[in-house]
Amino acid sequence: MTEKLEPLGDRVIIKPLETEEVSKGGIILPDTAKEKPQEGEIIAIGPGKIKDDGARIPMEVKVGDKVMFAKYAGTEIKLGEEKLMIMSQSDIMAIKERRSKQKAKEEKPNA
Repeated sequence: MTEKLEPLGDRVIIKPLETEEVSKGGIILPDTAKEKPQEGEIIAIGPGKIKDDGARIPMEVKVGDKVMFAKYAGTEIKLGEEKLMIMSQSDIMAIKERRSKQKAKEEKPNA
């Protein structure tokens, strides 16, 4: 059974992209020497931040977007065997690749 997390406000859940375990010189890196991931794929987004007047600010990112974020941003969590990060949208520095509508259609099963 897989748990489902739904982020609140302007928070997102990101699956960090794995870093290389071997250096350019062929040396296998231990966990302590690996760089903290700074890229990942958004797997869930909150509804957006609420302004003082009660209006909701829409999210700029979408599920499936590949993003770059600050090195020490967010909170690492473990859901089953999967390592995820929860962070505020403001910790995301750039969108590296947007999930296209075509990809979304291809992944959606025909009903």
